[in-house]
Amino acid sequence: MPQPRGWFHPRTATGRASLIPAPPWHYSGDLLTVEYRTDPERVRELLPAPLEPVADDPGAVAVIWADWQSCGDSREELLDPVRSQYRETFVVVRCSYRGRIYSRCVYIWVDKDFAIARGLHQGYPKKFGSIHLTRPHPYGPAPRPGAGARFGATLAAADRRLAQAVVTLREPSESGGFVNAHPMAHHRRLPAIEKGGGLALDELIASGAASFEAGPAWRGEAELDLFDAPTEELARLEVREPIAAYWRQVGVVWDGGTLLESGTSGTSV
Repeated sequence: MPQPRGWFHPRTATGRASLIPAPPWHYSGDLLTVEYRTDPERVRELLPAPLEPVADDPGAVAVIWADWQSCGDSREELLDPVRSQYRETFVVVRCSYRGRIYSRCVYIWVDKDFAIARGLHQGYPKKFGSIHLTRPHPYGPAPRPGAGARFGATLAAADRRLAQAVVTLREPSESGGFVNAHPMAHHRRLPAIEKGGGLALDELIASGAASFEAGPAWRGEAELDLFDAPTEELARLEVREPIAAYWRQVGVVWDGGTLLESGTSGTSV
């Protein structure tokens, strides 16, 4: 008897209903990044063992708005845009593991279910949200990337606004920022089905881009506001000192990660 097929749930006779295809996954997107400094202790409390804060600039944070188109190897999602287009806002800090610096996504909101499914596999703590950011365009009133261009971005979840930013670009930049410039160190965790069974999946993994390309980056400054909400803690990473803001278009391929170690979380869930 034939077995159900599909790389991810739901698995069916044909596999067509699977929420996401097997990697590699391809991304094209606009990134609006705001970097700032917060209380280093607020970063430290988000780093489970064996991760440690970085020695240099331990309170640095990046809030990144992204407008993505994504697809599997077949590219078929690009011709059915509801399956490829989504937006997200993710919050990144840096951490150290065995003397190497990693980036780590500590909060992230997306507006499509397939993006959440990918996050479950990659160790991103994804939640549903409402995300908007200004799109560039060469005609009309939309901004053209360059000196003086202004971009806005907002994030809301569960009917409550969590963040808003206005970015003004000033000059070309060699990069899109430094906080999100390292391989990611994430935990993949799944509680056991039996009560008191601890964790059925407990992995610390590293992953990054299998390939990366990018257009010109622009640097400027940002006005960033974070708001408290009953079920969110982003505002704990309060803005103490602005660093810089960036705009850049990128293309990324993700094709798996590396297991760093397992069983580091003990039996806590």
